[in-house]
Amino acid sequence: MLLLCFAVVLLAAVLVSALAHRTILSTAALFLVAGFVLGEDTTGVLQLRADSPIVAQLAELALFAVLFTDGMRVGWADLRSAWRLPGRALGWGLPLTLLVTAVLAHYVAGLDWPEALLIGAILAPTDPVFAAALVGNDKVPGRLRHLLNVESGVNDGLALPFVVLFLAVAAGSHDLHLGELANELAVGLLIGVLVPLAAIALERTRWFAASAAYAPLNGVAIGLLVLALGKVTHGNLFLAAFAAGITVATFGPRERAAFEHFGENVAELLKLGALLVFGALISVEFLGEISWAGWVFAVLAIILARPVALWISFLRSGLSLREQAAAMWFGPKGFASVVYGLLVLESGIAAADEVFHLVALTIVISILAHSSTDVVVARAFDDSRETPNWHGLLRRVQRARAVERPGHPGDGNEGQASTK
Repeated sequence: MLLLCFAVVLLAAVLVSALAHRTILSTAALFLVAGFVLGEDTTGVLQLRADSPIVAQLAELALFAVLFTDGMRVGWADLRSAWRLPGRALGWGLPLTLLVTAVLAHYVAGLDWPEALLIGAILAPTDPVFAAALVGNDKVPGRLRHLLNVESGVNDGLALPFVVLFLAVAAGSHDLHLGELANELAVGLLIGVLVPLAAIALERTRWFAASAAYAPLNGVAIGLLVLALGKVTHGNLFLAAFAAGITVATFGPRERAAFEHFGENVAELLKLGALLVFGALISVEFLGEISWAGWVFAVLAIILARPVALWISFLRSGLSLREQAAAMWFGPKGFASVVYGLLVLESGIAAADEVFHLVALTIVISILAHSSTDVVVARAFDDSRETPNWHGLLRRVQRARAVERPGHPGDGNEGQASTK
C-alpha cells in the first residue's frame, strides 16, 4: 500500500511540477500533506507508526543519499572559490541558531538543557528544496544563491556530531561513552574518504575504465560500498556519506559530473518517500498533544532563531538589506531535521516523545511557510517587475516623435540618445 500511495502522489507531483515552480505550490509540501491525509490516525490508508521498521530504514537510506549528494555539491575547490559569505553562515550562523533555539526550547517549551541543546542541533540545519524558487531563480543575486546552496549543503553534516553528542548527553551520564562516540565518527570519516579515493584511483589505471552507459553507476557503487562498510564496522553512516560526497567532488570531477544528475534524482525520490512517511506519522490528534507553549516555541524557532543568528553573522558583510532579509528568512527546517528527529524517537530517552513532537511541529510549519513564500521573495529581486508597464512605451513614443521631427526644439537630446 505504501508503494501504491507513493506512486500515485509521485505522478501527481510530476504533473504539477511546472506549476509548482511558478507558484506557491510545493512538491515537498504535497508529499507531506498527502502523508498526513493517508496516515493511520486520519484516513487509515497507511498503517504506519514511528516504531515501524520501514520508517527508520527509509529515513536512514534517504538521509544517507541526501548527504552524499550534498557533499558532491561542495568540493573543496567550490568552497575555496567563494567561502566568505557561506563561512559566516556556517561558522557563526549555525552555532548561533543552535544556541538561540536551545534557549527558546528551555525557557518557552520548558525542556531541560540537554534536551534543549539537542533540539537546537536538530533544527539548526536548513534545506534548499523548500526554497527552490529562490535558489534556482537567475534574477536572484548569484552570491545569495551560492550562499544558500553551500550553507544548506554543508550544515547537515556539520550539525550531525552535535546531534549525536547531545543525544548521548540527554541519554544520561551512564550511557555517555565519548570514546565509542569518537570511534564511530572517526570510522565513518575514514570510510567516507578512503573508499572514494580507492575507487577513483582504480578507474584511472590503464586496466579499468567505465563506459559512458555505466559511468553514472560509479557514484552509486561508491555510495553503496560506503553504506555497507559503515554498517559492518558500525561507523557513523551519515558522516561517511557526507565525507564520501566531498571526496568525490574534490578528487573525481569526472565521476562527479557523471553521477550528479542521476544521483540527485535518486536522492530526491528517497527524500520524497521519507516525507510521505513522515507526514503519515502526523495527525490532528498528534498536533493536539502539543501544549500552547510548544506551539509558541515552534513559531519562534522559525521567525526568531535563524533571523537573529544570521543578522549577527552578516553584520558588515556587504550584503544588501534585501539579500540579508532573504537569507535570514530562508532557513527552512528540512529533511535532515526529520531524520534526526526520528533518531531521537528511536533512542528511547525520557523526553524522546516530547522532543519529536516539537521537532515535527516546527518542520511542518517551516515547510508550509517557506515553500509557500519562496516564489514571492524571489519576485522581489526581479527589478523589471518594479518598472511600470507604461514606462518603456512612453520612451518609445518620445523617440518616435524625435525621429519624425528632427528639427523640433528640444529633440536634440532624444536624437542623441537614440543613436547610442
